[in-house]
Amino acid sequence: MTSANQQLAPALEIDARLTEIERSVDLLLNITPVNAAEAWADFERSDFGTAPTLRLRPLEFEPDLVRRDLYGLEIENVDDPALHTLFRVKRDEIARQITALEDRDTSRFMYGSLQLYGGVAQPLASAAEELLETIPAQGPSTSSVTAGAFAEAAREEFDRYRAVYPDFPVNVEVREDISELMVSFGRLLIPETASIRTDRVEPLLHHEVGTHVVTYQNGAKQPLKLLTIGLPGYDETQEGLAVLAEYLTGGLDPRRLRVLAARVVAVGKLLDGAEFLDIFESLRTEHKIPTRTAWSIAIRVVVGGGSVKDAIYLRGITRILETLAEGSSLDVLFVGKLALDHIPLIQDLLDREVLVAPWIRPRWLDVPGAQERLEGLRAGATITDLYEGAVSS
Repeated sequence: MTSANQQLAPALEIDARLTEIERSVDLLLNITPVNAAEAWADFERSDFGTAPTLRLRPLEFEPDLVRRDLYGLEIENVDDPALHTLFRVKRDEIARQITALEDRDTSRFMYGSLQLYGGVAQPLASAAEELLETIPAQGPSTSSVTAGAFAEAAREEFDRYRAVYPDFPVNVEVREDISELMVSFGRLLIPETASIRTDRVEPLLHHEVGTHVVTYQNGAKQPLKLLTIGLPGYDETQEGLAVLAEYLTGGLDPRRLRVLAARVVAVGKLLDGAEFLDIFESLRTEHKIPTRTAWSIAIRVVVGGGSVKDAIYLRGITRILETLAEGSSLDVLFVGKLALDHIPLIQDLLDREVLVAPWIRPRWLDVPGAQERLEGLRAGATITDLYEGAVSS
């Protein structure tokens, strides 16, 4: 422990407890349906006429006891002003997560989701509509890989990192109780029923492993353990960075851009009062989204009573593009899971040697052509500029 860290020892104890508490809450897993495959089969049998019933796993923590632990933390005794503010905001975020999870499957859940992820401002809504109008509708892909094949490709990607960073852990799980590909606390979780477009395998590996897992592992090397689970409001920047990884490696194709835009449109419809069938049919008929993709987008939006989280992907990459055009470096974002707004704080902690430089450099920065693409974005680009033309089926 450095002398700076010794001075901050009481603060780092608070940091460790906040990290432990958020791990126990596990928001991401607790708003993921456990019966998505069965719900899709039922929906298909109904000729897409009956809204699905999505089941969520029981909470494995007692909300009141967790709140007691949370508010028992003596954050008022943290002398460092920046960390004091950070911990207070993080405590508030975890408390909102707990309340949102208690409110699952009620009308209150959507308001908790809004507090955590924000709404859809008009510029974002307009950008999403423009993308859907600009990019021609694509038919469903004819080539895909199974969950097992994707898991094997993921292990090979982990091995590529381990060849450079021998201590890089391999955490890949194929699960029957999740419906979407995700990274949870450094583990890559793959739905057992997953069918993933062949041409999406590499971009998804850069998105999930090269961004979400890499920043988790970089955060794990830091004294400030909140950098593993994420500083307050980190999600938007993290997903924006992951979408950037897809673009720099040539994997942000028209279908993917249309999906990101359709997610924003779906969240907007939810906020306007639309229910599952309305959202699903609108995506299919108005925006020509393939049926299974429209289903996936719609259930992600209505789960739990209404989730606005999916708007952060397009909002996140938009803010990343603005940051690049301003000439700012993104290097600090690899220290762990943080938001663009935290860059000054993290840079200060790096300068004071409280934090250390990132352990792992994402592979996607060094893919052939990536740096040229990055320099092109620094010259100024909008989200629509990322559209690069048609794809093959």
